[in-house]
Amino acid sequence: MRRRDEADFTEFAAAAIGRLRRTAYLMCGDWHRAEDAAQDALVRIYRRWDKLNRQHGLNTYAHKAVVSVVLDQSKRPWRREHSTAEPDELPRPDPAMTIDDRHLVIAALEGIPPGQRACVVLRHYADLSIEETAQVLGITTGTVKSQTSKGLVQLRALLGERAAS
Repeated sequence: MRRRDEADFTEFAAAAIGRLRRTAYLMCGDWHRAEDAAQDALVRIYRRWDKLNRQHGLNTYAHKAVVSVVLDQSKRPWRREHSTAEPDELPRPDPAMTIDDRHLVIAALEGIPPGQRACVVLRHYADLSIEETAQVLGITTGTVKSQTSKGLVQLRALLGERAAS
């Protein structure tokens, strides 16, 4: 890689690592795995840096890489550390303290299937369009719409169960 390309990649990586790490965290619910996923995604980007269109599609490719890494990690037998807690055993707000609702949402995200979780995270957290989400996940726009809808229904149900108790 040329020196200028190295500098461009380093600048991109420094700007993108936080966003990629947060997206990975919302996908897997574990900061250590998210850090690994973000780093692995940057390695994938680095390998293809000279072939990527840096004007259009670089952020889409970065999201695709991080989502792909997280989904690949979850398929590995030694990485299957899914919560075995029942929905009613997940964290609930403590009325005596102010609770940050993000923790409840993150815990609830673990309760929905990976494909739906990816659609919800990319659409509503990463703020990607339906078309961009479809491109990142390699699925149709109709599938993005249905998976997002089903994921949100399930997420609302899980969050509603916690709020009702």
